Amino acid sequence: MQKIRDLLDVDSDFLITGITDDSRLVKPGFLFVATKGFYVDHFDYIEDAVARGASFVVCDRKPKVDIPYLLVSDVFLTYIELCQRFYEVDPNSLSKIGITGTDGKTTTATILHEILDDCAYLGTNGLDVGEYHFSTKQTTPCISELYQDFRLIQKNHCGKVAMEVSSEALLHDRVHSFFYDVVCFTNITGDHLNVHKTFGEYVACKMKLLEHVSSSGVVVYNGDDEVLKTISFPRKISFGFSSDNDYVITSVSYQKRKTKIQLEGEGKAFTILSPLIGKYNVYNVVMAFLVGRLYQIEDCLLLKRIQELKPIKGRCEFLDFGQKYDIVLDYAHTIHGIRSILETFQDASTLIVVTGCAGGRDLEKRPIIGDLVIQNSDFAIFTMDDPREEDVGDIIDQMAQGSKDYFRIPDREEAITYALSIADPGSVVLILGKGRDSYMAIHDKKIHYSDYEVIRHYFSKE
Repeated sequence: MQKIRDLLDVDSDFLITGITDDSRLVKPGFLFVATKGFYVDHFDYIEDAVARGASFVVCDRKPKVDIPYLLVSDVFLTYIELCQRFYEVDPNSLSKIGITGTDGKTTTATILHEILDDCAYLGTNGLDVGEYHFSTKQTTPCISELYQDFRLIQKNHCGKVAMEVSSEALLHDRVHSFFYDVVCFTNITGDHLNVHKTFGEYVACKMKLLEHVSSSGVVVYNGDDEVLKTISFPRKISFGFSSDNDYVITSVSYQKRKTKIQLEGEGKAFTILSPLIGKYNVYNVVMAFLVGRLYQIEDCLLLKRIQELKPIKGRCEFLDFGQKYDIVLDYAHTIHGIRSILETFQDASTLIVVTGCAGGRDLEKRPIIGDLVIQNSDFAIFTMDDPREEDVGDIIDQMAQGSKDYFRIPDREEAITYALSIADPGSVVLILGKGRDSYMAIHDKKIHYSDYEVIRHYFSKE
């Protein structure tokens, strides 16, 4: 808590208990900032904020309700300054690694959290700082939550943070005041077109992260990605299989749960042994290795830490309940992500895939994903995945496009249970789309749901 006069130039001394621009998050004693969002003007929600207990409002027009307020010319910049003062945080006192791309953000950020010294993680899987874990509502949290998270990072004496930066965060300027020492681009293949409307707008939004690289910062990017080949920046490092990259992946050999990568660059050769499988994880691991080198960690120590990586929850995560077949939980939900993980398990004696498509977004990818799964699995099981306001049956129809070569089980728990019941020794059961999410978005609510809990419950009954 802080006194209002310590935050703003006003002649009052009552206490402010929190700051937000989302009226739904207001609690008694909060300061409500009426910013203008991309889709909504939060000025229209001042009355709701007051009803929930807001004690002060910052806005650019006189409120229609009776509440102490301050008029400012730039509400958005004032919001950022207020967050910095209230949470007593200078985000640029930390060394920040910003990771964006269609796929691979969570995995790459998590690897960096594991292999760098004193490095926090912030992204889809929450905030990991020191020995503590905190949940987050979004891949890149809203501005006030970001500053709360940075305060926790500083209080726990972490000097670095590897954070996922989503396209929507860039669209909404959530990282407006942040500058990154390292920016990573994993790939750009198209997603969230319900928000960005066109692929060109999506790419432009991703590229906004280049505006947030510090003056001495470095950009590390996947040079095999056609979109990313166009990146122009003074200090940049490309990597990939193509020989025109700064670091070239010369060979990869896969075992069941291990990958051996040969990498060459700057006149040196490296052998990277990783417990993460799949070609897509080759890119993630190499990117993290190169970032580790930028932080002056010795090569031998980096290679050791990568070899000792723990499985990343919800990202090609093998689950062991004593069964005689493989169960893999993965967050893959984009066309590229699903294609990549299907390719990884093409040698399975029987491949059983449970997946769906989210409601309210990216309608054009549904038939493509459906066809990919039908053509590249022995059993394709289509089910719900955050249907929101849409009918699950309609989504499945759009995925199937008239095909009869799939199983239709709308209830996700029933779909997973069926997949497990038909698995034989040697089978691989891929459960895609939710990873370790703890909710199912139905209509306007997030109902508690977990793929992992469904699977664990299945084996607890045996």
